[in-house]
This record gives sequence, structure tokens and C-alpha cells, in this order.
Amino acid sequence: MDKLLIRGGRRLQGEVTISGAKNAALPDLCAALLSAEPVTLANVPQLQDVKTTLKLLANMGVVAERHGDDADLVTLDAGKVDNPEAPYELVKTMRASILVLGPLLARFGRARVSLPGGCAIGSRPVDQHIKGLQAMGAQITVEHGYIEARTPVGADGRPTRLKGARITTDMVTVTGTENFLMAAALAEGETILENAAQEPEISDLAELLIAMGAKIEGHGTHRIRIQGVDKLHGLKPAQAHHIIPDRIETGTFLCAVGAAGGDVTLRRADASHLESVIEKLREAGIQITAGEGTIRVQADARPRSVGFRTREYPAFPTDMQAQFMALNCVAEGTAVIHETIFENRFMHVNELERLGARIEVDGHSAVVTGVAKLSGATVMATDLRASASLVIAGLVAEGETLVDRIYHLDRGYDRMEAKLRGIGADIERVKA
Repeated sequence: MDKLLIRGGRRLQGEVTISGAKNAALPDLCAALLSAEPVTLANVPQLQDVKTTLKLLANMGVVAERHGDDADLVTLDAGKVDNPEAPYELVKTMRASILVLGPLLARFGRARVSLPGGCAIGSRPVDQHIKGLQAMGAQITVEHGYIEARTPVGADGRPTRLKGARITTDMVTVTGTENFLMAAALAEGETILENAAQEPEISDLAELLIAMGAKIEGHGTHRIRIQGVDKLHGLKPAQAHHIIPDRIETGTFLCAVGAAGGDVTLRRADASHLESVIEKLREAGIQITAGEGTIRVQADARPRSVGFRTREYPAFPTDMQAQFMALNCVAEGTAVIHETIFENRFMHVNELERLGARIEVDGHSAVVTGVAKLSGATVMATDLRASASLVIAGLVAEGETLVDRIYHLDRGYDRMEAKLRGIGADIERVKA
């Protein structure tokens, strides 16, 4: 099992290129199931979750091809899917596997999908997915850990199409919105999604579907309207859909520079997707300059503590809570962090305390009192974003920090240690 060895205390200087967004790439890959023609995606990040999704799709009969030296360009051909099933063995580490449910039902009229896994940061009920698809006419049961879904059989003995419906979820759900978008694209009639998620990754998926021939309006707002079409076409390499930059990777590097100090320019970054985080970083005294496709971050002094509350987009993202907590650990003052999305997302606190952080947790809130310095130690990653917070803390800690179980990090960060080395960090991957 690989580990990261970090020798802290170095300022960060130079440029980093931000990869494509994990949370956009996964639904975009699943959307290829909606067409019998090849679909090409550009800016596909090299992540473990992407590899898992490609294995899952291959198990169904999808053929994926990376284009020569450009590993970020991928063509998926779902013309010969013969096994509309997502088995437990392939989805147990990744909750995004639920995203095959909508497109499989919409195109093939049946799906068998294992209840998904992922990081142990809290419950992620799939009942909203099931209720929405049932409203579109799907017949769904949950048995032996699997979601068994079908559309009714017509007079000709073939599965019928899903029907357009008005779907109002009980809570804002990103993957639910994505599943409904894909299902509705091939449904019969109009579907209206109320209380839809507004994340940039939702708009990215909608733009891909529109490029494939879907009729969608209102993406990026809480109300999305989809007019179903008979079929979707593919996208040739020259027409490839370009996945948006990863706003969480962007925010992670901004926090890393803010904590360690330095002057770094992020390339292929979109500041408009991260306004709430940038606002908090500026409150902390960190200078952020946004340009066309670039963000420059400058930190020349110890940051100030800044409190925040996680909420659905466009508010402060839960996926940035751990990284900003690491920044607050070395900031001047005391800050209160309120986590409102996941009930078990403070598991990194104990590990940060091993490095000398002062944190008190009370239910869904954490009080962080900044210290002048952290001390290197061996720590263990508990989930994807927690692992990033430990890397940030290791960059500023005195001595050596060894981060164990970094397979969590590899799920969502594209060659993170190489990018950090490129801007002056003393960090290396250690093979166990």
C-alpha cells in the first residue's frame, strides 16, 4: 500500500495545471451508455475512480479507447452493451456507480445495480433516485443489495420507454439530478426537475447531453426542463466534449499555498466555480487574482482564521471543508466550522491532532484554534478529502509526515504529489 512522505516547511512557487473534474467525468462517462454511437470526451482525469468506471462500463460491453499519447482523450462505444448490470465487486468503492441506473433504464429498459459504496463520511440514501425513476414509470425493487429496475413491457413484448414526469426531490441531490437528466433525455415527453442541484458538474453533463442531441433548458438553476428525444448521437474526436476543470482540486491547491506560503499560478482553472472558497481565502488574508482560465494565489504571511458553514452549491462545498480546516490549523486565531451535508465528515480531526492541531468537535461543529507550527508524524487517510487535508498539513509541519492509505487520494486527485513537487514541495510516493 503506497504512502506519501512529506518534508514540510517549503514555500510553493511556480505553476500547476488543473485536471478535469472527477465529479464531472464520472457522469459524463456513464452518459455514453445513452448512445449506440461512439462518444469522445476530452480532459478526462487520470484517477482511480475513472479507472473503476471504465472497468464497470467494460463489464457491460462498452469499448473505451484512449487516443495515443493524449491519455486525457477517451472514446467510448456503447453500441454493443449486452450486460446492463453493475456488480458489487466493481462498485463497492465508489458511490458514483449509481449513475449507470438512469441511462441503462432509459436506453435498454432494464438495469441491475449494486447499492454503491464510497468514502465512509455519512449516509448517501438512493431513495431519491428510486422515487424519481418510479415517477417516470420504472418498476424498481431492492433485493439482496441490488437495485432491480425495469420499464413495463409493451404489447410487442419489448420494454417501453420511460415517461416524462415532474420530479421534486426531498433534498438537493447531485447524483440524483444527474441520473434524472440522463434518464429524461431519452424519455417520452417532458420532464421537469424541481429542487435540482446547481453545481457546475450538472451543467457540464447537460452540455454534453445537448451536444449529443438532447433538449435541456435551465441547467445551473434549481429548475431544469428536459424534452425527451428518440435517440442521442455520438461525438467524434473532433467534436469531443471538454470536461470542466476540477474546482475541488483547484481549491485544494489554493489552500495548500495559503497554508505553506508562496506564489503559484493555476492553469486551466475556473474561478467562477469556486467563488465561496475564494471569498473565504481572501478573508484569511490570502491574495487571489483570477484571470482568463487562470488563478494566481499569493501568501506571504500567516493566514487569519476563518469560519464557515458547508452548504449546497453555490455555498461553501463540503468537499473543501477538510482542506480549509487544515489551513485554519496553522492560522492566527480561532474559527468555527459547521458541517451540514454529511454527518460523519470530521474523521480527519484525530489525524490532524496527531500533527499538533488544536481542534474541538461538538456534534456537527468543529472549533479550530490555530497553532504557530505543526510537527510531522505518521497519519492515516480516512477518506478522499481528508487525505488532501493531511497532505496540506504535512506541507507546513516541521520534520517528516508520512500519510498512509493514500489510495483514497488517488481516487480523486490526478498525480497530486508530482504536481506539488513541480512547485517546490518535498514530497514523494513510498512503495510499501
